Amino acid sequence: MTQLTLDMENASSSQQVPGCDLVQQWASAALAELDRDTELSVRIVDAEESAELNQQYRHKQGPTNVLSFPADLPEELNLPLLGDLVICAPVVAREAAEQSKSATAHWAHMVVHGCLHLIGYDHLADDEAEAMETLETRILVGLGFPPPYQETPSESN
Repeated sequence: MTQLTLDMENASSSQQVPGCDLVQQWASAALAELDRDTELSVRIVDAEESAELNQQYRHKQGPTNVLSFPADLPEELNLPLLGDLVICAPVVAREAAEQSKSATAHWAHMVVHGCLHLIGYDHLADDEAEAMETLETRILVGLGFPPPYQETPSESN
């Protein structure tokens, strides 16, 4: 079984940030397919820091929900570092409200989504997006959350 070491820092002014235990549970579920122990850093930020990082690394304006920074280390170092997630608390709160989701469910989704990016999943092409969304849904439902992309009950069939 893969062991995850989590380093979490809350640099946000938000009072509605999940605890380290929950983030560890969600990240562990997303990373269950790894066959090695790994380390993950998660930094919770406000909109200003998210916007700066989004501009610097993705050349996109404004804050975003989650940014993933894979550790790109030479294999010979043999370090367990997976990478870093930067999650913007105000964006997660706003999106949860807009999507009529619980804040906890959306936080779990952002952690899972970010972790999947760190292990190579992407959603640039339609087939990649479908595969990633299917996996996210399986993981989140397994954690007891509703499907994150379910729009209407008739689409769940």
